[in-house]
Amino acid sequence: MQLRIEDAPAGGRSVWLARELRRAIADGRLPVGSRLPATRVLAADLGVSRGVITEAYRRLTEDGQLAGRGRGGTVVVAAPVTTAERGAASTPYAHRTAAPAATATAAPGAAPSAAPLAAPFAAPFTAPPGPEVFDELRAAPARIDLSPGVPDLAAFPRTAWLRAERSVLAGLASTELGYGDPRGTPALRRAVANWLARNRGIRADPDEVLIVAGTAQALGLIAQVLHHDGIPEIAVEDPGSLGARQHLRHWQRATPPVPVDEDGIRVDALRSSGARAVLLTPAHQFPTGVVLGGGRRRDLMRWAADGGLIVEDDYDAEHRYDRAPVPALRSLLPEQVCYAGSVSKLLAPALRVGWLLPPPKYRNALVDAKRFADLGNAALPQLVLARLMESGELERGLRLLRRRHRRRRDAMIAAIRDRLPDATVHGAAAGLHLMVTFGPDGYRGSDTDLAAAALARGVKVQPLSWHSQRPSPPGLVLGYAARTPDEITEGVAVVGKVLSRG
Repeated sequence: MQLRIEDAPAGGRSVWLARELRRAIADGRLPVGSRLPATRVLAADLGVSRGVITEAYRRLTEDGQLAGRGRGGTVVVAAPVTTAERGAASTPYAHRTAAPAATATAAPGAAPSAAPLAAPFAAPFTAPPGPEVFDELRAAPARIDLSPGVPDLAAFPRTAWLRAERSVLAGLASTELGYGDPRGTPALRRAVANWLARNRGIRADPDEVLIVAGTAQALGLIAQVLHHDGIPEIAVEDPGSLGARQHLRHWQRATPPVPVDEDGIRVDALRSSGARAVLLTPAHQFPTGVVLGGGRRRDLMRWAADGGLIVEDDYDAEHRYDRAPVPALRSLLPEQVCYAGSVSKLLAPALRVGWLLPPPKYRNALVDAKRFADLGNAALPQLVLARLMESGELERGLRLLRRRHRRRRDAMIAAIRDRLPDATVHGAAAGLHLMVTFGPDGYRGSDTDLAAAALARGVKVQPLSWHSQRPSPPGLVLGYAARTPDEITEGVAVVGKVLSRG
């Protein structure tokens, strides 16, 4: 690696070494599986104290790139980011044909910027977001990805998963490899019911649980069933998840927007909309992060008691840092709440495993919709996940993640305070992301132009306007769970430079 200790700043040798090792892992000089020198050996080679090496290794271990293997030494277990752009960090898209500049307009009432903050490769931001926009953003290369909605994928419990998988296969009867119950395996439905009782205060029988391929499929099944019940629209929070809105619209459900304020959804506006169903994220509203207040909960329950249906997306309720979790709406009003959750924010979106707790009125119809969609989720991953849940491994991993996510959240807040002094931070008490908005004396241009300019400099963020149906002030939605504190600080600094030049 040709480490030169004289390049390290005085008093910052551990930080410097951690950064150099991270770069070597990212560009392949230290591939996954390679063993690092013992701390004593590397300290002697570099002429530094052993504590410098130990601290650098600790940083990368906490970030999920290294793992101690006892006598097997310290081993690289995961690369921090995609590495295609590491060699061209100063000109991230020099090898691509430049795309047209972003053309999104500024928020109503905002003064036009002197020149658009356009990126040389800004495909996701050149037009209003279509169905493919998230695919485009994921495919766009970047040095630092601050997209919301992604957990720390490097922390996926590979060893525990493999152990559970071996245990499941060792005791699996051959008859269990055939077609199963479209509701899901009994083992996972029982494990989910127990998990929700422990973590969300929901009392449910395993027979009430329907296993689905993530919240995305849950929304599709709900939309189909409500269509057959003569419900043409599902009201949504505004701002609210663009992805959820896209799924509902794919199934021809209208999504009238209902404003959100500091207490959550405006129930008076929901009543005025005339909608008979509403999709909510009450425990940690996306993207604002507000918690549905007690008075609003009571108003909402009265609305539901008059015949309304609540679809509760409990997407990241387990990630809490500065306050106790609020009870799920399902625990208070089971007859009128269709509850959805998944492991996408607990483990990894790639598993495509989630669950639905339908109200009695729609239970059979949703089971039928699932049956004719795919005959049920794959059974083997369900059985492995059930083993992780029941063994306590998932909760142990969640405790570790909470500590790590808290440090990363704090790093992002500190970076925003330092680099974006005119920004207001929202939703810091929980979750995997922050929302920032800019006041009248701050940035007054288009947040899509801002996101495009950040992407041009190798940093992915999402504009707040993507998640708004009504006019809104410019802002950004920034994920912190999947990035290291150093990467977060660097990414926010890039956004700050873009703003200062705008």
